Amino acid sequence: MTQTPTAHTPAQEQARARFTVPAQHPMVTVLGSGDSLLRVIEKAFPAADIHVRGNEINATGDPADVALVQRVFDQMMLVLRTGQPMTEDAVERSIAMLKASVNGESDGQETPAEVLTQNILSSRGRTIRPKTLNQKRYVDAIDKHTIVFGIGPAGTGKTYLAMAKAVQALQSKQVTRIILTRPAVEAGERLGFLPGTLYEKIDPYLRPLYDALHDMLDPDSIPRLMAAGTIEVAPLAYMRGRTLNDAFIILDEAQNTSPEQMKMFLTRLGFDSKIVITGDVTQVDLPGGTQSGLRQVQSILDGVDDVHFARLSSQDVVRHKLVGRIVDAYEKYDSTHGTENGGHKSHGKPSGTTRSKGK
Repeated sequence: MTQTPTAHTPAQEQARARFTVPAQHPMVTVLGSGDSLLRVIEKAFPAADIHVRGNEINATGDPADVALVQRVFDQMMLVLRTGQPMTEDAVERSIAMLKASVNGESDGQETPAEVLTQNILSSRGRTIRPKTLNQKRYVDAIDKHTIVFGIGPAGTGKTYLAMAKAVQALQSKQVTRIILTRPAVEAGERLGFLPGTLYEKIDPYLRPLYDALHDMLDPDSIPRLMAAGTIEVAPLAYMRGRTLNDAFIILDEAQNTSPEQMKMFLTRLGFDSKIVITGDVTQVDLPGGTQSGLRQVQSILDGVDDVHFARLSSQDVVRHKLVGRIVDAYEKYDSTHGTENGGHKSHGKPSGTTRSKGK
């Protein structure tokens, strides 16, 4: 993409920029089917005037807006050059990242193109990659640290990205096995009161982990890998008394661990292993009065070398857009009413454990 220097008109305080899309890139890849991508940009910069003629895109308006529009198209072209298509969601997230950088809400070290083109795992014709800046930093932290906590609301990709990194580590022979575990205390039900065999009782709690595995591996290979012990999916209680060497270990739904369970799990760490712990401290299903181990551990391990806390927010939700709005609405309600999860806050909660947005 070539561009002309931005021209300023002092009387109107406007700027103008022109972008020329190289011939090898069809305009539909830049503008979207039915100009859908162009409409996303126009909606984000309503005061800017954007015109397209042939393979040229012209933007006129406030200098700050025009500069951002210019950067948006630059980043889009960098992504397109990798062969990856742009989507409306990717354009929206690119604009949000650039605006956050300009507003000082982000340090701007990573560009949208760097975030959107970082491949974690390719499987069955699809590639798994981070979609937001916080997700990229979460993935990078998993590479750099032995223990990583991924803390954030539903839909931010905490578990899915951790699973992708686990499969990547297994395939590249960084580890010899994957261990996936969850506390079985959801929905206020006790396993002993549920019908069926032990396997049938446990299976619903572990099903989301199986589902993610099926997205990342050949489904026919999963029973074989599990039979060989290469992949293990088990309740948290099954971790007690073990030392886990040469493994990638994921504890999911960690907000439902007690402080004792969290300590037990963390001390299972063996040599050449990596632990990722994920959870949402706003969705605790523990019995009333029981403190969440995930809340407490943030105070205990804060600042400990080789332990990293990655925090995601509603801005990192990659499900339906309404999910992010729902998360924000609940946070606002809890903040206004002094509640947690819509109920009274538990006593004895350690300071410094509240979730910080986008940190």
